[in-house]
Amino acid sequence: MIIKSILSLAIAAALMCGADVAAAQDKASQKFIKEAIEGNLSEVQVGQLAQQKGQNDDVKAFGRMLQQDHSDANQKATQVAGQLNVTPPSEPGKQDKAVYDRLAKLPADRFDHQFARAMVADHKKDIRAFEKQAKKNDAAGQFATQALPTLRKHLEIAVALEKRGGLPAR
Repeated sequence: MIIKSILSLAIAAALMCGADVAAAQDKASQKFIKEAIEGNLSEVQVGQLAQQKGQNDDVKAFGRMLQQDHSDANQKATQVAGQLNVTPPSEPGKQDKAVYDRLAKLPADRFDHQFARAMVADHKKDIRAFEKQAKKNDAAGQFATQALPTLRKHLEIAVALEKRGGLPAR
């Protein structure tokens, strides 16, 4: 009788710990998807800015790519947010807004290079977060896995732009 009681308590404790771990994972995935949506919103805005302020056609084309790819990704991320019971943010986060504001204030002759530098830093940071999330077996992890090839392509383009100082390819 005592052994059954102890065993029952041990099973109940294990189940509660499992629930705590699942809740913590859900919170982490919820935070990730919220930040992913904020990032997508930011990339759309910065992409639009690059199309307006960019001096070189490669920068403008990259801006169009960012706008389109991150708009598409945001639709998917918003669906995942619904699955995770997260209210999707409607605007970029504070850090993303600060990057946009800094780029928007630059003179035209400095925009292209600074834009490329900002996109390299941003996409490196995003790739690290998405790779971490992709290890999880949930809707946010699946979203991260699907988004990684596009983020890596963006990083490759941004690196090439930065190496050229934002100047056109020769």
